[in-house]
Amino acid sequence: MQIINSIFHILLSYFNIYKNYKEVNAEKTLFSIKKSSLVKKINQMRILIAILTFCLVYNVGAQTAGQLANNQMSAGGSNDIVSYLLGDIASSKKKRQNIEADIQGSAYTSDEFLPGKLFFKDEFQSNVFYRYNAYGEEIEIKNVNTPDAPVYGLQRDKNIGLVASNGKSMGFKTFIDKKGLTQNGYLAEMVTGKYTLYKRSDVKYTQPQKAQNSFIAATPARFSKFTEYYLELQGRDRIDELELKKNKFLKLVSDSEKEAFKGYLKENGINLKNESDLLKALTYLNK
Repeated sequence: MQIINSIFHILLSYFNIYKNYKEVNAEKTLFSIKKSSLVKKINQMRILIAILTFCLVYNVGAQTAGQLANNQMSAGGSNDIVSYLLGDIASSKKKRQNIEADIQGSAYTSDEFLPGKLFFKDEFQSNVFYRYNAYGEEIEIKNVNTPDAPVYGLQRDKNIGLVASNGKSMGFKTFIDKKGLTQNGYLAEMVTGKYTLYKRSDVKYTQPQKAQNSFIAATPARFSKFTEYYLELQGRDRIDELELKKNKFLKLVSDSEKEAFKGYLKENGINLKNESDLLKALTYLNK
């Protein structure tokens, strides 16, 4: 509305200038200098009118597009964002194209597609079904959980969050392994608080081996699963691999909590290499 008012006032000024110009034209002998000045002003006004008209059209278009985007988001995520989140699974297929078909074990943490909620920048986008290909390091997505439904690959983007039915999230993060190397990959949230625990599931592929002789049997191709745990301390912007040794774990605990925590571990017979015990220990620290 402000732009429309501006154009109206400029048009009014243009009309007055043009009127003056006609008068000057009638007396061009006496006012030739003034006429030249007025012509210059008219040309300037024409340019300003063109610019302001463009701004008006652009502003209306932007407001309309913004309104459409807001309506789409309120309905559960825009089509453009969801299309960005869900790509193909070509990278996973490429990694597995030369692998034997007959393999022991599974590349997935769960062969079944499980229900979850997809978020982008903490805003809900869509209900989905997912499974994690730990060998291909890829989350596979279905919009509906039917055998013939198309399967998409979730983009590797740190703004994307996948929340499971138990309320725990999984996302693409940067972390540091026990060798001090910076890595990128998917981490699943296990416990949150001052001490946030993540779980990383990894799968390695071992090629088949032919029998070398009658004493050593052939071994088939197989997938082997490995698990790593990572810890993020409150106020510290980094995620480090957690070595499950009591003395190394205690170094991460604040001095004010260390003695009480040592007592808790001893009294409850906590074995940090056991996942259920590890969860108990982190839950205790976060009280």
